[in-house]
Amino acid sequence: MSPALTRTTVGIVGAGPAGLMASHLLARAGIDSVVVDHRTRAEIGGTQRAGILEADSARLLADSGVSDRVRREGRPHAGITLRFGGENHRVDFQALVGENVWLYPQTDVFTDLADARERDGGDVRYGVTGTRVTDLATDRPGILFTDAEGVAREVRCAVLVGADGSRGVCRAAVPEAARTHFLRAYPFAWFGVLVHAPPSAGELVYTHSPRGFALVSRRTESVQRLYFQCDPDEDPADWPDDRIWAELQARVRGADGFALAEGPVLDRSVLRFRSFVCEPPRYGRMLLAGDAAHTVPPTGAKGLNLALTDARLLAEAVERAVTARDFRHLDTYGPRALRRTWRAQHFSYWMTNLLHRLPGATAFDERRQLGELASLVCSTAASTHLAEGYTGRVVPARRPRKPRATRERPDPR
Repeated sequence: MSPALTRTTVGIVGAGPAGLMASHLLARAGIDSVVVDHRTRAEIGGTQRAGILEADSARLLADSGVSDRVRREGRPHAGITLRFGGENHRVDFQALVGENVWLYPQTDVFTDLADARERDGGDVRYGVTGTRVTDLATDRPGILFTDAEGVAREVRCAVLVGADGSRGVCRAAVPEAARTHFLRAYPFAWFGVLVHAPPSAGELVYTHSPRGFALVSRRTESVQRLYFQCDPDEDPADWPDDRIWAELQARVRGADGFALAEGPVLDRSVLRFRSFVCEPPRYGRMLLAGDAAHTVPPTGAKGLNLALTDARLLAEAVERAVTARDFRHLDTYGPRALRRTWRAQHFSYWMTNLLHRLPGATAFDERRQLGELASLVCSTAASTHLAEGYTGRVVPARRPRKPRATRERPDPR
């Protein structure tokens, strides 16, 4: 028996932030879509991920009609603290570039998007199995899957969006000869803990210490999110609460007396990370977005923001293509997305190497890092570079000034 067929303009694999935001923005432009995901809605919503939104990401959620909850319940942060040499040094984003970032967990972003798609009658199918994509190089690509009720389904569309993550089926369906992968693996990981304790600081604290990097963040008024640099093969089971707190306190300890508020550890895990880019983020009528197209280390807080930017750029390209009935407009997506992706890769790589203890590092290497950090917080220009990268504020490139015309002087002879 043939699968039950659905025809739509855009088929989307992946119901994370990139896929749902693309579906939402397309719907606002009058373009229908079908979204499928092998996870249930509860599984996606229960995944703890990054929680920092750039100003433009927060505006996109509110201004596009998803939800204004980020402005009501999110916490604006006007800066971050760089802690090194046992002292805090605040970088004031508002003073430097006039922008905030927002502490707003990815779980809440997903909830807002999923609620908006349900509110607006969006076709989102969770809990599907056996997903595969086909006919990508034709003008009617397809998605084949079995739905949550066990019925074989087929979606045929004019454009297919692969937003199914780094281990999804979409990127893997592109012939190897048609894609180039750029990869940077990091020799360390983050040991992340959720703890039941009041906030230790009003804003995020990025710590450089002789024992390695540590990050102080929070989720709510009673739950902190903390990380410290560790070996990628570290086993969380080897770390009881007392050992975790001893290590974290040692990394932030300094002459100023700064210390973390302690409490029971609710969750512990090791987060491996890498830098990855797939070029081009397009094959035929399929466009890749989010982690299917790229991943970044979490130091620069860019992963979720890149996913939302991809969705916006993708929706703009698809709207132009559908409106003009000219799918050459899809050509604009890749170059625009890659410019943003590589800027984010540079920023994340720089932050990561600036703050972490590198394997095999010498005393010279550590002193050099401290010298760079000191230069960073003492220079308005350097601090502005950090603020622009962290908030996602894009400064238009200056046009080179034309040389002034000079009048020839008469020959005195």
